Formats: sequence, structure tokens, C-alpha cells
Amino acid sequence: MSDLLTREEYGAISDNLTLPRCSFVDGSFRKGNGGVLPTINPATGEIIAELSAADASDVDYSAQKAREAFDDGRWSKLHPASRKEVLIKLAKLIKRNRRELAVMESLDSGKPIADCEQIDIPETINTIKWHAEAIDKLYDKTAPVGDDAMSLIVREPVGVVGLVLPWNFPLLMLAWKLAPALAAGNSLVIKPAEQTSLTALRLAELAMEAGVPAGVINVLVGDGPSVGQPIGLSNKIDMIGFTGSTDTGRRFLRYSADSNLKNISLECGGKNPAIVLEDADQLDIVAEHIVSAAFWNMGENCSAGSRLIVHKSHKEELLSRVEAHLRDWRTGDPLDPANALGALIDSEHFGKVSSAIDSATGKRLCGEKIDGKFITPTIFDGVKPDEKLAQEEVFGPVLAVVEVSSTDEALAVANMTDYGLAASIFSANIKTALRASRAVRAGTVTVNCFGEGDITTPFGGFKQSGFWGRDNSLQAHDQYCETKTIWIDLSDRDGDHIA
Repeated sequence: MSDLLTREEYGAISDNLTLPRCSFVDGSFRKGNGGVLPTINPATGEIIAELSAADASDVDYSAQKAREAFDDGRWSKLHPASRKEVLIKLAKLIKRNRRELAVMESLDSGKPIADCEQIDIPETINTIKWHAEAIDKLYDKTAPVGDDAMSLIVREPVGVVGLVLPWNFPLLMLAWKLAPALAAGNSLVIKPAEQTSLTALRLAELAMEAGVPAGVINVLVGDGPSVGQPIGLSNKIDMIGFTGSTDTGRRFLRYSADSNLKNISLECGGKNPAIVLEDADQLDIVAEHIVSAAFWNMGENCSAGSRLIVHKSHKEELLSRVEAHLRDWRTGDPLDPANALGALIDSEHFGKVSSAIDSATGKRLCGEKIDGKFITPTIFDGVKPDEKLAQEEVFGPVLAVVEVSSTDEALAVANMTDYGLAASIFSANIKTALRASRAVRAGTVTVNCFGEGDITTPFGGFKQSGFWGRDNSLQAHDQYCETKTIWIDLSDRDGDHIA
């Protein structure tokens, strides 16, 4: 979307940011009742801002305001063309403020500024525009019920939707859920991750400027026990859209059972395989994709290709090429556009990733820890398929290499986890690649590349990687809608058809 600036120019933007200080409720910033929550720069350990945190009483107040907004129709009953116009204006405002948002995101999350500028912000804008344009292109249906009746099958917004978001792609994951939820006409109560609240608060402010009515978007600052759990247990909230760990996702299913049986859509973890078969060719290109899959966003990515399942005939050459490509992946100051990897999100997560590295039993080929904040790309060879490093999500820049002797073995190893979010198949034979793609139990399978599809393709997982809904594509709208049947009797009392 734009050329990158220099480190000094990004620093100047950083120095002049006006940061939000509290939650955004019913159209304005509102101090919470939950004390002070510091926002820390992962790369420096410095406090960026001290936010007024919310608690259960703030959740209840926000849900009530969202309910009032939904029930009186200020957004839910607005003409579809008008909702589209407002969301397109929001996309334009994000574009106008893109540099501010990119720097805010980098400071808050430790993400490389180049990724924020060139991936996260442009995709956020595209997501909102795409779902806005879909608003007046989604048609309801009739059923084939004969001449005696007419059956209308209509879609209606769920009502009040709680969105609980991760810290790895704060703004983009918000857009993935907010855009279809708003397009459908819902009101929202949003909990960004406590580590990364700033851009969600700024987006809510921009949404008001774009014309989203007060009460429709509410953003609450706080941690899981203070805000996430009350959202899950609220009887005023009709549905939850969640992205995060599988363990936390389970909690929201329990919250639903313990409250009003609200709909729950979960996008959870992954232990995603990159499968290099015996007939794979162009190994230098394969290596480039492997590096991107494993280390993009510091491996803090639910679809990261954290397992390399490679045929023994290719392993040595492929790993040599992978290590060569890693020379271009510098780790350091996130505001320096020359760096491809930034800092891990916080000290707790650094410790978790460090523990996974320290307990690994394979041969470490590369990787080091720096200042308790950074971990350079780390590769372990000789990992067994049933070892912890090949089974559990690390969520850091760590690649486990598993050697196999056949396609059947590769596919068996690929499916040997509790997860099923994404996978990549590398093969020069399209029939082999397609058969392998069908055999892998994953929601997205890419062939001869790493990726997640795009805005037009549904994203979500099998097994413990997901539950019920899908992000992206028109299917994303389904989870934020209820389906209603309206049956109209067209027969007269004598059973003759009405003319």
C-alpha cells in the first residue's frame, strides 16, 4: 500500500502518538472499574500507557448498551446500503490513519513494522471493504413447498455479539470478526487481548467518526477473569466469536452451558505440517515457503507451519536451503523496517517458548535467545513424531523437522496431532498433491506454497483447532446470523388454490 519509512521516521510517529487510556463504551471513552492495566512495549519492556481496566460491572453495562442499540434498530434495522456506506467510510478512515495504526500496533505487540504496514493494515482495510460490499449482495431464499404455501427462509442478525481476540494480529483478527458481524447488523462487545488493546480502541473511535451509532461497538480493556469470563457468562450476549488458545476456547463452551446457551464460534490453535513429498521439486522455492510458514510473525501464528515433514531424500538439501534463506530474516527492533522478526509478546510467553526449546530432544541447527525478549529462528532436526515439540503448539519461531520414508508415512504423521487448522503439501505431481490434500485433516491445505487462502475462502479448523464457524468468505456472515422460516398459507378453506 505504501513505501516503508526509515527507523527514524517511525520513531517520530511513535513519539507523537496520542494513545487511548480507557475502554470505549456507548460512543465515548469511559473509565472502567477494574483498576489500572499497564500496556508494555514487548521490545523494550517500557510502559507505553496505563489503561483504566474494566470489570464485570462494565461488561454488564456495555452489554446493556449494546442490547439497547440492537433493539431500537439504530444499526440492525438500518438499510443495508446505508450500513455498507458506513463501513466503506470506516475502511477509508483506517487507510487515512494507517501509519499511526501501524506504529501503534508494532509498539503494542512487538510485530515488525514492515508486516504492520504491508500486511496487517492493508488486509484489515480489505476485509472491512469486502464484507461491506457483501451486505447488499446476500439474498434470502424460498423453499420448494408447492402452490398451497410460501416459505421464506430469511437471515437475521444474532443480536449482541461478544468478540474475544488474540494478541498476535490485534487489528486484523478484529476486522475478521467485526466486519461480518457489523455487516449482518449486530451490536458488539469486544475484548481485545489485555496485551494489545490500543488499536481496537482507536478503531472504535474511527468507527464512530464513520457513522457507526453509539452503543453498536463497545471495546473493553481487561484480562480474562475480569472481562473475558463475564462476557462468556453474560445472559445479555447472544453469541461469542473467539480466536485464541484451545484451552481458553474450552472455557467459552463451558460459559455458554452455564449461562444462556449462547452460540460459540472458536478459532483455536494449530500444529500445522509442511509436507515435502519425494517428488517435490524446486527446493529453493520450497525452502522459502518453509521459512515464511515457520517464522513469519515470530511464529506467533495459529497457522504457522511449525512441523516440517520431509522425505529423507530431500532433507539435507532442503535444510541447507532453509538456513540460507534465514540469512535475510533479521531479528531486532520492531520499528526498524530492516527486521523481519520482532519481539515475543511478553516475558511470560518468552518463558513458555524458551521452555519448549530447552526441553526439545532433537538436534538444534540454529537459534538463540536475546535479552529475554527476542528469539531468533530456531530449528530442531531429528524430532520424533510423538515428541512434545511435534505435538504441542509452541507459538514461537521454532521449527520441528520430522523425517519420513514415504507419502503414506508423511500423511500419517501429519494427522498425528489433536489439531487440524492448516497444512501445506509440496509435490510436483498435481494428482499426488490433490490426493494428499484430501487425506490431511485440516481446514486449509495449500499446495506448493504456504498461506491461508484469502478473504474469499473460509478459514477455520478441524478437530481441536476450531468449533462451528469460519472466518473470511461469505461463510463468515453465517455465524453472525440466525435463520428464520416464515411459512405463509396460500390455500383457501376448501383446499382450492387462491387465484
